[in-house]
Amino acid sequence: MKKYTNLFFKFFVFLAIVGLVSCKKYLDKAPDADISPTDAFINFNNFQGFTEELYSCVPEFTSKTWAANWILGDEIVHKTGVTWLNEQFDNGDSWSWTTAEWISWLDAGSYNSDQGSGFGKGLWPNAWYGIHKANLGLANLDKLNGTQEEKDLIKGQLLFFRGWFHFELMTYWGGLPYVNEVLSASSKLELPRLNYQETAELAAKDFKEAAELLPVNWDKTDAGKITLGKNQLRVTKITALGYLGKNYLYAGSPLMNKASTGAASFNADYCKKAAEAFAELLKMVDNQETWVKLVDFSKYSTLFYSNGGSFIPGFPEAIFQNPVYSAWFAGCPWGPSSVFVEGNIGGGYSSPNARFVENYGMANGLPIDDPESGFNPADPWTNRDPRFYNDIVIDGDQIIKGSAPADKEKYRYANLSNTGHSRNSSSTSRTGYLLRKLTPMTANSVDNFPNNYMHLSYMRLADVYLMYAEAVLQGYGSGKSNGPNYITAEEAFNKIRRRSNAGDVAQKYVSDNSKFMSEIIRERAMELGFEEEIRYNDLRRWLLAGELKYREKTSIDFDRGPNGKPINIKETILLTRKFEDKNYWLPLKINDVTLYPSFGQNPGY
Repeated sequence: MKKYTNLFFKFFVFLAIVGLVSCKKYLDKAPDADISPTDAFINFNNFQGFTEELYSCVPEFTSKTWAANWILGDEIVHKTGVTWLNEQFDNGDSWSWTTAEWISWLDAGSYNSDQGSGFGKGLWPNAWYGIHKANLGLANLDKLNGTQEEKDLIKGQLLFFRGWFHFELMTYWGGLPYVNEVLSASSKLELPRLNYQETAELAAKDFKEAAELLPVNWDKTDAGKITLGKNQLRVTKITALGYLGKNYLYAGSPLMNKASTGAASFNADYCKKAAEAFAELLKMVDNQETWVKLVDFSKYSTLFYSNGGSFIPGFPEAIFQNPVYSAWFAGCPWGPSSVFVEGNIGGGYSSPNARFVENYGMANGLPIDDPESGFNPADPWTNRDPRFYNDIVIDGDQIIKGSAPADKEKYRYANLSNTGHSRNSSSTSRTGYLLRKLTPMTANSVDNFPNNYMHLSYMRLADVYLMYAEAVLQGYGSGKSNGPNYITAEEAFNKIRRRSNAGDVAQKYVSDNSKFMSEIIRERAMELGFEEEIRYNDLRRWLLAGELKYREKTSIDFDRGPNGKPINIKETILLTRKFEDKNYWLPLKINDVTLYPSFGQNPGY
């Protein structure tokens, strides 16, 4: 019988997944850790040790390289002279997810569940391994000698991860076989490839049951009290409901509906189901049954990075995160931030796409192309949405905080004009902007990289409010509808606007479903841009990724006038992403699709 190494841990492992200083401890194993699979399932401590590995199978998409290479959408432009996954997608090469393993967080060649590093984890291999492991645990659940609570906790986690790994796979590759049993190595492979909505129905079944079994708060369970106050990254009822709703919303989105039924429009029934799941979650937030809540805007940056603190970024808004695997990549401040001075190590890998930056509206809540917004093209950075100033470095912003050597003092303030020291296609900004959302401004070679690290969420509460607003609008047909006996789509939308003092959505947009949807699209860009793969997946599921305005990546070129204001402003197209209908889905690996005839490749590849 095959031995299981590193799957059985003593119960201290329960602490390790949530402890910032526990990465080394998480690699330790008990002296009797090399045991048979049967022993791994006999009691809660052992079974939880087995289940722990599922958490460490979740890829840390930000750690694959030292650039913002996880961003596959329209948010960024890389510096010249490099070849990253985003750049290859710009060239229309969707196959690059399989051929550039060292820079692709989608693939790593083979699965990696190492608890000490996020670097070598790829979504494709880790998801299939995680599905197998979840099925193995479910098949042996009857061997667990424990309380009903302990059995529910184990089963709920296993079901959640089986649903989650399938959901992540079908998000990028479309409908797939849904593996809900342990497959024998000797059995003939013949599982049918399902369409997207068929796959989503089975994922929904797992998420629903997981939501029934998992607690809202692990601290209030007998098992969770052993690790009281250190259960932040545990999957909960909130997590399962969040993904149940997201799974339904994606299934009801135009791309997925077209792939399943041929209709390139929203599926109202799936959107209603999504709204119901989100409403159940949000009611528990309202009733303070969970620690999950929106952070105050003054603490907005704590959702993305720590700045000398020991907390896990994301709390208390995060609904699902991967573990903190290691200090180096999780703490690497110099790639994604692009907040640098000349001569800094590796600086300026990625600049915000000037076209994407146009999503940031005005302080009154109106988009910049609205005649009533007050936007002045000759003074484009005045009176903008507060998140604009939080996320984007503009010309004249202070970069250096502390004292600087005489030869570096000239870099204290960003100069992003055409001839400025912060403007260089090979080392700093290609676009006239720098990114500050994900790391503090002190992440530069003069302030000397303080003790901070970036850690992003797969799902956070703001995302749920906006998905709820979209689901109600598309499911119930109005921004004024309260859908499943809860708040209206407009009210959910404005919760996010009001958090940042960004101005409520104007009534002229709410009263027109098409215009309200355009505001939801823009709001999701402002609130969730540069995080995980939310934007890339949004543009795909809405069938917008092929439109020219989302394919063009641009710079804002300008000179500095006598008063320091920009003059001679113009937008320049740097590149246009190559995109065909086939690019809405990623190609499947040749070795995998040829395992048996009914698996099948995605169209166009």
